Amino acid sequence: MQEYVRGQIASGAYANLSEVVRAGLRLLMEKDGARQFYALKADLERAVADVEAGHFEPFDAYAFEPEAFERQG
Repeated sequence: MQEYVRGQIASGAYANLSEVVRAGLRLLMEKDGARQFYALKADLERAVADVEAGHFEPFDAYAFEPEAFERQG
């Protein structure tokens, strides 16, 4: 790994070790973000499939948040 980093710096791709580390951390952060996105997408696809199969209960907005329906006086 050290040789790779030295090569990246020598090639001019990065000015120093700190830049190489920051670039690596950015990639890890992007990968984690993508992983979270695909997990959410899979959850949503399962939820849609459940609804399409008729596995749901009607949503009662009043029961969920009755204060939203109270008149402001």
